[in-house]
Amino acid sequence: MTSKKVFHLFIGLWLICYFTFANAAVILQYHHVSETLPRVTSLSENEFSAHLSYLKDNNYSVVPLQHIIEAVKEQKSIPDKTVALTFDDGFINNFTQAAPILKRFNYPYTIFVNPQLIDEGKSYVMTWPQLKALTKEGAYIANHSAKHDYLHIREDNESLAQWRERIRNDITHSEQRIKQEIGHNFKYVAYPYGEFNRELQMLVKELGYVGIGQHSGAVGLSTDLTRVPRFPASGIYANLDTLKTKIASLPFSFNLKAQSVTTNTTPVLRLTFTEKDFNNSQFNCFISGNTAKITWQSENEVTVQTEGELNKGRSRYNCTAPSKSKVGRFYWLSHPFVIAK
Repeated sequence: MTSKKVFHLFIGLWLICYFTFANAAVILQYHHVSETLPRVTSLSENEFSAHLSYLKDNNYSVVPLQHIIEAVKEQKSIPDKTVALTFDDGFINNFTQAAPILKRFNYPYTIFVNPQLIDEGKSYVMTWPQLKALTKEGAYIANHSAKHDYLHIREDNESLAQWRERIRNDITHSEQRIKQEIGHNFKYVAYPYGEFNRELQMLVKELGYVGIGQHSGAVGLSTDLTRVPRFPASGIYANLDTLKTKIASLPFSFNLKAQSVTTNTTPVLRLTFTEKDFNNSQFNCFISGNTAKITWQSENEVTVQTEGELNKGRSRYNCTAPSKSKVGRFYWLSHPFVIAK
């Protein structure tokens, strides 16, 4: 074989690997599939079917969530166009409306449930027998805390040690109930309301769990497994025209310095990029639809700050940049801030 042929073979193999293994995955988050419940956390059956049709028609690989998490844990390559589907809260319409559509596409999915609410027989969530029936059709059941409390908030006069013990019991008991009723447990916990702070992240890691949020972004091999991002795909985010860009998004490789829960109404997000495939001039951030103040401290380090004070409650800093090597695709990250009262 001539040196020219060897070179062309090498280039061909490199291109195959480059476009097959982007080490990027996207996790979509849903709540209700319903036309009668609040739109902010709902989408219609037609919209949900359109999402799944788009994934199928565009050759996306819809995999169980654990395939993505294990790839990050083991630092194994993630094939390009990998997607996982998740639902929070285990609402009854997931059984009546969503499950038949998912069965038609033969797609796996994960439902994060609140075991105490199920045990109390709340009418708006699925029963254990219904959840177990769905596991035979491609569903996996995971932990969303006992009853959907804010896990990071301490009770009145509660010490840090007391809070740690209470939340430890909440998470571990909920996981035990899932294992008892369903037969599997993955040691994942989806944070209620997507809220978390450093103390909660540290506790989740100490317990050997994966913490999953509701902030936007793609998953890559450098993803912090105490703050795994997901793209909300309900309400205004159900629009397939904008969702297409998010489904094709890429993960920034970065180290992050920021406390998620703070009393500072103008919090600063500091990012240090460990790999870069974008131009600094094209890095843009938005906060509640408004542009943010971006200051590059060095070639690889940037700070992002709101121009005005944030209101109490939840806010997100969303940052994107177009890829230089993958034309038409964007790097995407989101960081949630909770401005405490």
